[in-house]
Amino acid sequence: MANKFAIVTGASTGIGFELASIAAENGYDLLVVADEPLIDAAAADFRSHGVEVTSIEADLATLEGVDRLLAAGGGRQVDLLCANAGRGLGHGFLEQDVADWRRVIDTNVTGTIYLLQKVLKDMVARDGGKVLITGSIAGFIPGSFQAVYNGTKAFIDSFADAIRNEIKEAKGVTVTTLMPGPVETEFFDRADMLDTNVGASDSKSDPADVARDGWEALMKGEAHIVSGWKNKVQATLAHVTPASVLAEQHRHMAEPGSAKK
Repeated sequence: MANKFAIVTGASTGIGFELASIAAENGYDLLVVADEPLIDAAAADFRSHGVEVTSIEADLATLEGVDRLLAAGGGRQVDLLCANAGRGLGHGFLEQDVADWRRVIDTNVTGTIYLLQKVLKDMVARDGGKVLITGSIAGFIPGSFQAVYNGTKAFIDSFADAIRNEIKEAKGVTVTTLMPGPVETEFFDRADMLDTNVGASDSKSDPADVARDGWEALMKGEAHIVSGWKNKVQATLAHVTPASVLAEQHRHMAEPGSAKK
C-alpha cells in the first residue's frame, strides 16, 4: 500500500482517466469512480503502474452516490481529490427535459460540492491535502444552446474561488481550478452536440495535455490553470466582451446543426 491516496471522479474516460493515470504514475493508490461499467476496465489500466486501485460505479448526481464513493475509501485519509465528474447538455433550454437539465445541475454542482465539503473538512482539520476541481472557460461565457452546462461551470469557477479564500488559514490545503476549453472526449457525443461547430471541430484539446496542465498546477498549489493558449486568450477576452456578444458567439459554436451551415 502506498502512503498516498487519491480519489478521482469521472475517471473512466477523458480528462479524469488521464488524471488518474498521472496519479498512479506518481505512486498514489486510487479510488476511481464513474457512472458507467467502463470504470472497471480503466482501473485495470491504472493498476499497471503498481498501485492499489479500487473502482466503483456510482451516480454522483445523488448524495447517496457520493456517500457510496466515500464509503469505498474505507476511512483512508484522502491526500488528493480530483473532482472531475461532469455532464453536458446541448440544444435550446426550452426543448430540454426537466430530468435532463436537473441531472446536469445535480452532477456538476450538487454532487460536486457535497463531495468537496466532505473531503475538505478532513483536509482542513489536519492542515493537509490537495484538491483539483475541473471547471471550464465555459463558466465565463453565456452558453447559448448550452445554457445550463455553462451556468453550472460559472457556479463551480466562482465557488472554488470563494472556498479557497474561506480556508486560506489552512496553509497545507490547496484548491486548484482546472479550466479547459473544448476537449476531445465523449462529452459532445453524450451531450448530443456532434452536429454543432464545437462538437465537430478538429481543434479540440487533447485530454492528456489538459490533465498534465492540471496536474502541474495542482502540484504547485496554484489557484487556477486555463489549459491551452487559445483558451487563455478566449478567457481573457471574455472578461472585457459584452455578454450579448459572447452569447451570440457561443450560438455559432453550439447551435444544433451549425456544423452543416
